[in-house]
Order: sequence, then C-alpha cells, then structure tokens
Amino acid sequence: MLKKKKTEKKKEVYALGQHISMSADKARRVIEQIRGRSYEETLMILELMPYRACYPIFKLVYSAAANASYNMASNETNLVISKAEVTKGTTIKKLKPRARGRSYPIKKPTCHITIVMKDISLDEKYGEIDSLKKARCKKKHTTAYRDMYSSGGIWDKK
Repeated sequence: MLKKKKTEKKKEVYALGQHISMSADKARRVIEQIRGRSYEETLMILELMPYRACYPIFKLVYSAAANASYNMASNETNLVISKAEVTKGTTIKKLKPRARGRSYPIKKPTCHITIVMKDISLDEKYGEIDSLKKARCKKKHTTAYRDMYSSGGIWDKK
C-alpha cells in the first residue's frame, strides 16, 4: 500500500453562499470587480459600491477570511481572492391572485456564490496579483460630464 505524503499545506479556503435571492447576473456584476484583488481592497470596494448584491458578497468574503485565519492561521493582509464565481440557482415560483379569479406566476431567481481565497505567503512562486484577474473586454465607454449645479436638479430650487 502506497502512502501519500502530506507535507504540502492547503493554500486555499473558500466560503459558499447558496440560495441567495437575487439574479446571478446582478451578482456577477459585483464579483467581476473584486476577482483577483486583496482582502482589504475588496472590503473597501464592497462597502462603497451601491449595489444590493454587495452585502451578501461582503459577508462571504468576510467568512472566507475567517476560515483562512482559523484553519490555516494566516494573516488577513496576505489573502487574495483567487477565484470568485456565481452560478444560477433554483427559481422560486409563487402564484399571485389577480382579478376575476385568475393567477399570475411570480418567478424569483436565486444564485450560488463561491469565494475562494489564497494565502500568498504560503506560495513561493506567486507573482503578481493582477495575473489572477480575468481578462476583461476592452470597450470604449464615453462618459458625458454632468454638472450637478447646472443640471436643473434640486440645487436650483431656492
């Protein structure tokens, strides 16, 4: 019988959130911003982004860091998000009563979010943090400058 050596330490930890009630596309919009970033930078980004998907993702990143500090005794400054993915979950189906005894189906999508964190202090060959980021398509976005004071909004009222 052959025995495998267990000299190599586990370098990754993960946190999994299942059946989160939001569309997978809305969660992917936030996940693409944090993939490949450090733990501290990720927390700052998630606190400042205005999307509803940020709160469950924030909780998962925090949970993955707690798993890393407990299981691997690693420092939070050495953690990097190596993999973050969102998959489509089940759809919750309900019926809403409508006029004249009819019903209308309500479909609420759910998603599963997985955050995998890597401790870069355990990896000797670890290069740049940017190598973990997915290649994003390079679209030219033109943004129009909008002056808050001359837009005719609430600031013009006296």
